[in-house]
Amino acid sequence: MSALDTVRRVSDFANRYFVVWVLAASGVALAVPSAFTWIEPYITPLLGVIMLGMGLTLQPDDFRRLVEQPRDVAIGAVTQWVVMPVAAYALTVALSLPTELAIGVVLVGAAPGGTASNVMTYLGKGDVALSVAITTVTTLAAPIVMPAWVVFLAGEQLNVTFAQMFSSIVQVVFLPVVAGFALRYVLDREAPDIAEAGLDVFPAVSVVAIVAIVAAVVGLSKATILTAGAAVAVAVVAHNAIGLGTGYGVGRLTGMSEDRTRTCAFEVGLQNSGLAVALATSFFSPAAALPPALFSVWHNVTGPALASYFSRNEPASNESVARVPGDD
Repeated sequence: MSALDTVRRVSDFANRYFVVWVLAASGVALAVPSAFTWIEPYITPLLGVIMLGMGLTLQPDDFRRLVEQPRDVAIGAVTQWVVMPVAAYALTVALSLPTELAIGVVLVGAAPGGTASNVMTYLGKGDVALSVAITTVTTLAAPIVMPAWVVFLAGEQLNVTFAQMFSSIVQVVFLPVVAGFALRYVLDREAPDIAEAGLDVFPAVSVVAIVAIVAAVVGLSKATILTAGAAVAVAVVAHNAIGLGTGYGVGRLTGMSEDRTRTCAFEVGLQNSGLAVALATSFFSPAAALPPALFSVWHNVTGPALASYFSRNEPASNESVARVPGDD
């Protein structure tokens, strides 16, 4: 067995049991917070590494699809941009969440799509090309869309400006994604074997980074979890359900084929919660990072469950491309 085969097997193993690693690390973090709280200063750099990995999954063809499929890309992106932030705000009001927790829920709602949606689309027999296109659009637009929603919905409770959040998201998301895309472009032409190895390695790196981020937030938020954990859990579960359900419903109502309707469900319901965690810890508090950390765990339960259900029912029109990017 070659070294690359070994790396691929390790990466597949890490991805397959991702939720197990997150739950195990979170349990340890609750019992011994100091085991993970030291990671707090590294949360933002870790997210940058994850976004670099996402950039490595992108190729020029993905951007060409934005021109070839503008209608469905626009529907998916706009649905996510509108439904998730509004639903987040409504849930914080309905559940009377404390300010810091409410900001965390809004951050999740305003976040772009994550690459988990691409993987779930593939597993659920959706249109992966469309999924990648929507994720790319929402991610590249995140420096403008995300701070705009957060300032609009929680402006009176913020001590941070639009410009500060814009600058942070550009550094943590936009630049690493562009760097990853540029690196992949060069490697595909100059060293394709290294490019392939990178695609095998980065999913495992992303899993380790996400597990570390979630465990750190759980450790830092232990007191909040013990006092307000139930309300946050309800908000996270309801938020995710609204996203998945509305995404699927909008796909049906706008006449998308079944495979693209499934894609819309995953793109709207699965957020880049890692970005929300990084912004919460950078600009607010560990308590504000708790909702996105829990969302990261929960959507990696519901996403595979829904993908499994879809996979048992072949869509009438399946145009998906069998290309699986790394998880977020």
